[in-house]
Amino acid sequence: MTSGNGRCAERVEPHARTGKTDRVNEPFNAARLHAAVGELRAAVAANVLPFETADAAVARRSQHELVAQLDDYVMPRLESLDAPLLAVIGGSTGAGKSTLVNSIVREQVTRSGVLRPTTRASVLIHHPSDTHWFIDERVLPGLSRLTGSARQGDDPSSLRLVASASVPRGLALLDAPDIDSVVSANRDLARQLLSAADLWLFVTTAVRYADAVPWEMLEQATERGTSVAVVLDRVPREAIDEVQADLARMLAAQGLGRAPVFAVAESPLDDFGMLPQAEVARITEWLNSLASDAMSRQAVIRRTLDGALDSLAPRARASVAAARAQEDAHARLSDVAHEAYREHLQEVAEGLEDGTLLRGEVLARWQEFVGTGELFKQFEAGVSRLRDRVSALFTARTEKAAPARDLGEALQSGVAQLVTSHAESAALDAGRGWRLDDAGKPLVARHPELTSASPQVADHIERLVRDWQGDVLELVRSEAGEKRSTARFLAFGVNGIAVLLMIVTFASTGGLTGAEVGISAGSSVLAQRLLEAIFGDQAVRSLAKAARGLLIERVEALFAAEERRYDAALGEVALPKQAAARIETALTHVEEAR
Repeated sequence: MTSGNGRCAERVEPHARTGKTDRVNEPFNAARLHAAVGELRAAVAANVLPFETADAAVARRSQHELVAQLDDYVMPRLESLDAPLLAVIGGSTGAGKSTLVNSIVREQVTRSGVLRPTTRASVLIHHPSDTHWFIDERVLPGLSRLTGSARQGDDPSSLRLVASASVPRGLALLDAPDIDSVVSANRDLARQLLSAADLWLFVTTAVRYADAVPWEMLEQATERGTSVAVVLDRVPREAIDEVQADLARMLAAQGLGRAPVFAVAESPLDDFGMLPQAEVARITEWLNSLASDAMSRQAVIRRTLDGALDSLAPRARASVAAARAQEDAHARLSDVAHEAYREHLQEVAEGLEDGTLLRGEVLARWQEFVGTGELFKQFEAGVSRLRDRVSALFTARTEKAAPARDLGEALQSGVAQLVTSHAESAALDAGRGWRLDDAGKPLVARHPELTSASPQVADHIERLVRDWQGDVLELVRSEAGEKRSTARFLAFGVNGIAVLLMIVTFASTGGLTGAEVGISAGSSVLAQRLLEAIFGDQAVRSLAKAARGLLIERVEALFAAEERRYDAALGEVALPKQAAARIETALTHVEEAR
């Protein structure tokens, strides 16, 4: 290639990604497609991804870029297929983009950044008769409009419109910020502007054409179907052929082998800071040819539009996957809390029947009255004398009334301690499970109280045990029926029989060892025989089962209330309903509209 010459003829359109069906000449219903794309845009925008899953940050950015391209390019272009072709001039820091734009237009329409990094309004140059296409928010609706000459201190989130008769009708040039700027807002804006382009005129230099960032952007452009041309700036004349050949090789490897390439030889600028007209003549002629030839212009527009539409499916499906991951995170965190309380409820149930409640204080209080060494001898001799002693225990007719109260309190305390221990452990397990989950960690940070039981749990458990004791009394009264007037019933009284029933309820010895087994077994056997003497063996078994079931029901209700704290925390997360399904449906409508 010689200085300033493009590698392609003027009528050859910019590159479109290979492997895609060329739909340029295919008719389509723009209005129907616009409506379908709008539906997809709304569905993706609503997929807010509140949980910090492993891929959430990447997915949010991808969705933001997708919505931006739909807003900035796809939907405006579908609305106005006849609008001017928008060529965005982008590239690396110091590549000479602004100088190139001024040199093509042959007037000072955009300011070169002398000091880096430069933050300023992007400049869009258009023919005066095309002003109406850009003055409203049809294209790049997120950028406010400025008119007149560029000024120092322009808001970088604005778009300065410059009308120039040097730009042919049907063409607009947009000078974008540096794609590798150290200012993140500049980089983000550059990507936004490039996604709004019908044509990306990528500017690089002989020194920096192999940099990683520009090639990442080129790859993104081809993935989205954007038409691309390349300007190789500031090339030493003696190295043009060598540099251009190397760039051509790299472009071909990237799938951009058909992209037009223009080389601009290193040249001194004139008094107006412009390149010699001869060095940009081929670029100017090529752009003018696109503007003047409606078919060529529409071919570029349709190719880029179709490329953008082709890119919607994989990007929307990635959004669907992200939505599914959010739903999974919600379900996973809910399951963690539910499983923690389910497991500890099961352990409470086991603790109520494995004999562990008949140890310690309960055993001590039982021994105070019954005695340990003579227990079985007395039982073998008959239960009458023991019944008399137990009767005294519960009817408070003797000095043994205090041990009776102590036994009841010990039973109450034992149940309360068992339930409290597992309520705390369940909260600890649930909180730990959330803290170890990327999605749950922020929730625990906002709600540190989820790592322990609620402050009111002790009061609730105390009330629970009292209410359950009331349940047991009611069971005894209900079962007694006509037996209330019998001597045996009267000997023990309702309260005494209820305490005996509690002992039988916790009668298994699976959790005890050594001497405790014998003591507990003897205690429960004695209590059971005394109850059987009043109600019969089948009734006693039914009463014990019912008493245990009523207690477990109350504990289950308590744990459910504690678990609802985690449900409430999850409820604070604004997880959109049916987000994945909504995106899938909208994507189907887009594909049908094409």
